[in-house]
Amino acid sequence: MSDALESLVAHWVRPEIRALNAYHVQPAAGLIKLDAMENPYTWPDELRDAWVELLRDTDVNRYPDPSAGALSARLRETMGVPAGMRVLLGNGSDELIQMITMSLAGPSRCVLSVDPGFVMYHLIATFCGMRYVGVPLSAGDFGLDLPAVLQAMAEHQPAVVFLAYPNNPTGNLFDEQAVVDIIRAAPGLVVVDEAYAPFTDASFMPRLGEFDNLVVMRTVSKMGLAGLRLGLLAGSAAWLDEFDKVRLPYNINVLTQASADFALRHKAVFDAQTMRIRSERTRLAQGLARLEGVAVYPSQANFLLLRTPPGRATAWFQGLREHGVLIKNLHGAHPLLDDCLRPTVGSATENDALLAALAAVSSLG
Repeated sequence: MSDALESLVAHWVRPEIRALNAYHVQPAAGLIKLDAMENPYTWPDELRDAWVELLRDTDVNRYPDPSAGALSARLRETMGVPAGMRVLLGNGSDELIQMITMSLAGPSRCVLSVDPGFVMYHLIATFCGMRYVGVPLSAGDFGLDLPAVLQAMAEHQPAVVFLAYPNNPTGNLFDEQAVVDIIRAAPGLVVVDEAYAPFTDASFMPRLGEFDNLVVMRTVSKMGLAGLRLGLLAGSAAWLDEFDKVRLPYNINVLTQASADFALRHKAVFDAQTMRIRSERTRLAQGLARLEGVAVYPSQANFLLLRTPPGRATAWFQGLREHGVLIKNLHGAHPLLDDCLRPTVGSATENDALLAALAAVSSLG
């Protein structure tokens, strides 16, 4: 890049954007992919064949239904959205986070969440020109430090609080009463992000309408439809009608609308896959815990957080790659995550490969 071009870019691009690194997706070709919390199971052949027939009759020469009405109705039913609550769809949860943050942005306003937490809360706050306030979780169990959260809210008066329930990247489910206390004390909106709802029995969805400042966010990614990029926000029309004003037109494309509606008509298939993942989560956690010096944290998601012996996380991560297994290295992401790795719960075969590779890597020290 020439000096003139560099100077031009530096002059016009916001400093806080220049200071960021783009969201990094690890190359996974040829590897067992256990880094992105994806459902490891593909569709059964009979379901795939029926889907292809549906797509054969789906035209793409016209714009999609701008409100995705049929899909919204299907999601309301399958996600158990209470009567009287509205839904708003996004191109994945990320777009919904962006719509919320854009709508609430303003001079001196901030976004508040807990750290370590979902990185997009911080990134999107920065995109939208808002301060981000991250309240550290409790050391040891990654629980909510309720007094610290309440104090931070009183001090910073956040426009919106994001809480992942269960939390990513730690996998734990926060104390329900602590979350309620936060909702009641928050000066603005509280978004309970239930991306991992298929892997836990806890949810704030039934409590919509109980609190004026609560909305619940879901995604179909973790249930096995990550490639469709579809998220859902549920809550009062008073909030969602405002967020809808910043939604880009036709944000849910024709193929996603048709495919997601079709898949949700066969939700029992994905529910069965989810139960297999839950079962494998238990087996994988037990196997990881048998490794010398490894601590495995309780998880209500489709991944597990583990802590290696001091100073070994990066070496183990690289060793796993050499054995053909890709997971997430969280060492360096946050002080509470030092020496931590995060594997997704895969199929039985994939989990066996992970355990075998970890046994080989850990034996080297």
